[in-house]
Amino acid sequence: MSCRDIASRRRDMTVFVSQGHVVVTVPPGEAAVLTPLEVGRLRAALRDAVVSASNTDV
Repeated sequence: MSCRDIASRRRDMTVFVSQGHVVVTVPPGEAAVLTPLEVGRLRAALRDAVVSASNTDV
């Protein structure tokens, strides 16, 4: 998913599942600045990752 860093440069952040854990990667050494729409997308990605991680524990 896309975001911006504190200097308003376009960056990417990623949400994925690894060995039953939810992993979020953000721009290295930066803060991820999100619009309200991007926050909604992050929330949805986190929700999907939690469901996926829960299914791998079974």
